[in-house]
Amino acid sequence: MDLHAPYPALADLHRAAKRRIPHFVWEYLDSATGLEASKARNRTKLDEVLMMPSVLHGEITPDLSVDFLGHTLPLPFGIAPLGMSGLIWPNAETILASKAATLDIPYTLSTVATRTPEDIAPSLGQHGWFQLYPPRDEGIRRDMLERVKANGFHTLVLTVDVPVASRRERQIRGGLRQPPKITPRLLAQIALCPAWALGTARLGMPRMRTLDKYIDQVKDAGEERSSTAHIGYLLRTSPDWEYVHWLRDNWDGKLILKGVLDVRDVTKSEATGIDALWLSNHAGRQFDAAPAPIEVLPKIRAATKLPLIMDSGIEGGLDILRAYALGADFVMLGRAWHYALGALGEQGPAHLADMLASDLRANMGQLGLTQLHDAPQTILPQLSRNGPADMNP
Repeated sequence: MDLHAPYPALADLHRAAKRRIPHFVWEYLDSATGLEASKARNRTKLDEVLMMPSVLHGEITPDLSVDFLGHTLPLPFGIAPLGMSGLIWPNAETILASKAATLDIPYTLSTVATRTPEDIAPSLGQHGWFQLYPPRDEGIRRDMLERVKANGFHTLVLTVDVPVASRRERQIRGGLRQPPKITPRLLAQIALCPAWALGTARLGMPRMRTLDKYIDQVKDAGEERSSTAHIGYLLRTSPDWEYVHWLRDNWDGKLILKGVLDVRDVTKSEATGIDALWLSNHAGRQFDAAPAPIEVLPKIRAATKLPLIMDSGIEGGLDILRAYALGADFVMLGRAWHYALGALGEQGPAHLADMLASDLRANMGQLGLTQLHDAPQTILPQLSRNGPADMNP
């Protein structure tokens, strides 16, 4: 079956997934925090990035490969971490890790995934990344690093933009609590989604299995916490620069900081010896007055030679091109892969990857590009008060 006919764009996968995922799970996946202004800003600021089409280049065969962190990758995008991924679609982490291995692109497992590093290891390709929510206890920290390294994860991603739990009001209204508690209201929603229900019943209620080993070591596990602050918050701390230095000293693989938006943090980041910066506003899920990564990307690109990753709001190949044109070295998507899973199950990730690649090629053809590293030359300057600025040839 040609999936491009019924599902030509991410918006089509989005609509289908909403029908096949229980409402309370959908609200967890699709929501942001506050009034969701940052989520909307991500889209708005991407749309403001204009690029000049170029003509009379003859036949063009775009090359989508990129050199990143010592590897030549066949596609310029990867799979970002998403907590409780297996709640959104049964066995999501294993499916996505396996597809990433087939595509030879990075897959990032979350600390608060529903599968452990040991579970994922047999499905992992050579680009296994592990996203770390920073454990407070040094013993837990060391043990977690040993586990992920032993199971084939060679790149560590420290998330730095979650110092506290955000409120995520829409998620709360949807009825999801941590840990999940199935109520009659939620059962009625589950009954409307048989594929999700059967898969979940077969695998068991999703939980943060990587953390199971450490729960007994948390003395205050019974303390009251907000409905969005899961058990992981009891294990972790809000990191500082000393924490980053500790990780650099105790992790011999690639180390990435995720959640950086302020150019003033660049110099300190470089001093820690990290390998890359990941620009992200957590897809609008943490702070509702944050800038969009795409709008701070040019300033951060000018301030550092470190490789830059970008996520938040990416919906298609054109958005990926926009990120490369403004200085990104790699692009990650999180929600998109889960919309694909919700819409099409195990077929979804392959279709999304093909859709993104096809969209990239089509737009590169319009721009006269054969290589992504030439994308910056296509950017149109912002409109001045007196009208369009002159293009620099």
